[in-house]
Amino acid sequence: MPPHFRFSFKVTDFITLKHFPNQPRHGIHAGKANENFLNAALFRSAFLKPCESFREQIGVLIFEFSQFYPSDFERGRDFVDALDAFLCELPAGWQYAVEIRNRTFLQPEYFEVLHKHGIAHVFNSWARMPAVNEQLEIPESVTTDFIAARFLLTPGRTYAKAVESFSPYNEVKEPNDKVRAAGRKVITKGKEGKRPSFIYVNNRLEGNAPTTIAAILE
Repeated sequence: MPPHFRFSFKVTDFITLKHFPNQPRHGIHAGKANENFLNAALFRSAFLKPCESFREQIGVLIFEFSQFYPSDFERGRDFVDALDAFLCELPAGWQYAVEIRNRTFLQPEYFEVLHKHGIAHVFNSWARMPAVNEQLEIPESVTTDFIAARFLLTPGRTYAKAVESFSPYNEVKEPNDKVRAAGRKVITKGKEGKRPSFIYVNNRLEGNAPTTIAAILE
């Protein structure tokens, strides 16, 4: 890729899952507690160190947390405390971002922790999250000097339903003007604050991500 191109990565779920779902892809770990949840030492040695050789071309490292349940964290505040302790151990000089799937966790304490550590909240369009426009309206939601957003699913639509509706992803089957407008709003928000914006679109949003991206940019 050309030198100016930036790759972004989701950090392995061996760091971000509190419990491994009982799914075949998790092999022997399926259904078990994750002893390496928020293990900063493992993240530094096994994930960050291999990235060093192409560090200049890395955009954002995203910690995507699946939806937590009361058995994982009784309160959102408990997750924020655990996240705070983890972020304290991360090496400086990288662009980190956090993506959550619990709408009730979008509280001032969560954004304060991200701001304290210079880490972005990932504005995400997903089944059980508020729309990206709603997240953008939270006064403290822009927490650092860059913006990250992921347009994955239309709120209210499950992953399985999106696969059924849009596969094989060779054309846009359901244009979503509200989501496209939200994408443009993210770009505008970044330009207003002179913040670089990293925006990602999934095929399961409308049926074909490249076409969606082109429509947002137009």
